[in-house]
Amino acid sequence: MIAKARLGYPNLGLGVGLRHVHFRHITETWPDVDWFEIISENFMDSQGRPRYILDQVAERYPIVMHGVSLSIGSTDPLNHDYLQKLKRLAHETGAAWISDHICWTGVAGRNSHDLLPMPFNEESLSHVVDRIKTVQEVLERPLVLENPSSYITFQDSSMSEWEFISRMAEEADCGLLLDVNNVYVSAFNHDFDPYEFLQSLPHERVVQFHLAGHLNCGTHCIDTHDGRVIDDVWQLYRKAHELTGGVSTLLEWDANIPSFDEMHAEVLKARQFLEQDVLIETDAPTIHSGSSTQAVPHPVNYHVGVDAE
Repeated sequence: MIAKARLGYPNLGLGVGLRHVHFRHITETWPDVDWFEIISENFMDSQGRPRYILDQVAERYPIVMHGVSLSIGSTDPLNHDYLQKLKRLAHETGAAWISDHICWTGVAGRNSHDLLPMPFNEESLSHVVDRIKTVQEVLERPLVLENPSSYITFQDSSMSEWEFISRMAEEADCGLLLDVNNVYVSAFNHDFDPYEFLQSLPHERVVQFHLAGHLNCGTHCIDTHDGRVIDDVWQLYRKAHELTGGVSTLLEWDANIPSFDEMHAEVLKARQFLEQDVLIETDAPTIHSGSSTQAVPHPVNYHVGVDAE
């Protein structure tokens, strides 16, 4: 396994999310897992059993923190109480890094509990870069930010998502969490080339990968984290691995969660796939919008629970 550090952050190998349904299995068996990712908000204010379990896990495995409430793109002032809680939790768990999403989650003091898309233009870029710099000063470490799935675009966007992300990472001097499944979902929804997205990023700034399942509704895809990784996403992962040289990889499975062993086996496919150079079933991935005559849900009507990322 390649161990090249990005922004001082190492390649931890293959990890899974720490979910409460697996607490007993983990503490009874201490499985052979490289590392765990936690949802920051699930542990920041908890001093009960979840935190007791986390402390035990952190003694034995590397921990990475992944948040859903930083709201780096919002026009609301940064929540410094929240940032101090993040910093304290990272210190207490020895977290390898702290990540969140390139999005906004609320405005005027209201939290939507969703990852809302941003317009990709000069004004929003400057706004986000300034806020990332402030967050990094508070946390005293580089922040790692993820590309979220999206279902709408903005008329006043003046650049592609990958140009926005690339410039953001360089100007703010931050890291990137490349969610390969989100690239696929957004490419399907907005009809762009996912390989151009991967090729255009500053690969030396990619600290981590996410893999996950999604729901294809025919006319659009929804990022659900409720099943196995599809073949075309594995192909994108192959390319991302090739471009970056390999970074920490995590499987997200946050709804219809299977047994721990089944979930772990899904992320271990990455090791087999990369070490043996196994060809995924679909040799030539095709990413295009489809059509369907059956009724399909609209993304705004689909909501994943608190553990969703």
